Amino acid sequence: MALFGKKKNTEKNPASPKATQDERLALRSFSGGRDISTILRHARITEKASMHQISGVYTFDITPSATKRDVIQAVFALYKVTPRSVRVVTVPTKSRRNARTGKVGMTGGGKKAYVYLKKGESITF
Repeated sequence: MALFGKKKNTEKNPASPKATQDERLALRSFSGGRDISTILRHARITEKASMHQISGVYTFDITPSATKRDVIQAVFALYKVTPRSVRVVTVPTKSRRNARTGKVGMTGGGKKAYVYLKKGESITF
């Protein structure tokens, strides 16, 4: 019975060794079944982050389940720049007391990523 015959693969392998790193990053639009566009929540605009932008370091709030590789792919897909390195920091939750009611609540934690770019490259928001 030849019902389940083997199909010949006529497609070219997109992640072949001849493809450049940029092409391979562009072809991988999904990471672990997640959409890359949801990895970066928004840019973190603070006084410290603004001072770091002068030296080519950009700060983003990211999804808590995101990894460094996810952040690299998302930055390349959205801004068309390849990061030199990425550092991921977990932001802890903190307890705060409400001044009006006196009840204690929790602030949201999360993750942030520092994205280091090569000299001469920049991201515009």
